[in-house]
Amino acid sequence: MAGTLYVVATPIGNLEDLTLRGIRVLREAALVACEDTRQTVKILNRHGIKKPLLSYFQPKEGRRIPEIMRHLLSGRNVALVSDAGTPGISDPGFRLIREALKASVPVVPVPGPSAAVAALSASGLPTHKYLFLGFPPPKKEACRKLLASHRETDATLIFYVPSRKVPEFISSSLEIFGDRQAVIAREITKIHEEFIRGRLDELKKTHLSGKMRGEIVFLIEGRIRKKKKPF
Repeated sequence: MAGTLYVVATPIGNLEDLTLRGIRVLREAALVACEDTRQTVKILNRHGIKKPLLSYFQPKEGRRIPEIMRHLLSGRNVALVSDAGTPGISDPGFRLIREALKASVPVVPVPGPSAAVAALSASGLPTHKYLFLGFPPPKKEACRKLLASHRETDATLIFYVPSRKVPEFISSSLEIFGDRQAVIAREITKIHEEFIRGRLDELKKTHLSGKMRGEIVFLIEGRIRKKKKPF
């Protein structure tokens, strides 16, 4: 009988954010498949957990999958984690999860931190409909093309933007979307956590210096559709 692959969300900053269930699953698993052993061991040490660690970081993720699958198919439970947040969400994990499902290995989510959801929950932008777009393409024109394809989207747009790219991203967003409401969520759950809210034009005037640091979630208001007038 195959083991179970547990997809365990880990803290995005504050180590206290690991759930009680997450702690139990990590303690009971035979193996922890992680993105970077140096990061994962910090979490395990915090809770007094000692487990064999197997790194599956990109671009070597594909080479590690057969080894992890052998553990699962031999009946051992494996906890899958990333450096921070939920595995597979703009982090390695999807390919392993897909292979496990193909082999009829049970895949069980252990919910917890997600930078995108945490940022959205405190952003002040509409939360009833949102679209997570992850990391935009690194090249300017490809990024602009992505933004333009969502000009008419009426959902809050969520991006992971490298801090050095924030000024360029603001300029492109303003040009393509117009002066919409936006939020920069920086270093969520960490000591220097900061939410910067305002219209894109305001953010452009104050945050084009390129000095912003840390992990950035960038949220942009969706297109507001005008209500039809009654007869």
